[in-house]
Amino acid sequence: MAGIIDTIKLAGTLVLALPAALAGLEFLLVRGETAVGAVLIGLAIGLVLVQHRLTLPSDVPAAVAKRVAGTVRKDPDDADDR
Repeated sequence: MAGIIDTIKLAGTLVLALPAALAGLEFLLVRGETAVGAVLIGLAIGLVLVQHRLTLPSDVPAAVAKRVAGTVRKDPDDADDR
């Protein structure tokens, strides 16, 4: 499940990617310039994929904290079973 920070990052990326994708669709469908339209759509898709897959040095502390929080936290049901 994605956290609030991941959702905000995705929204920020979509703010940049959606205008490029819409411009690409206009070039592709309305103006008939398939090369420019395809490149703009490809760049928009690439931007979202890179943001989703790429880990920047500034993202490392958040990733470590997420792992540590997952291993330290115990469910109350697990403590009752012992």
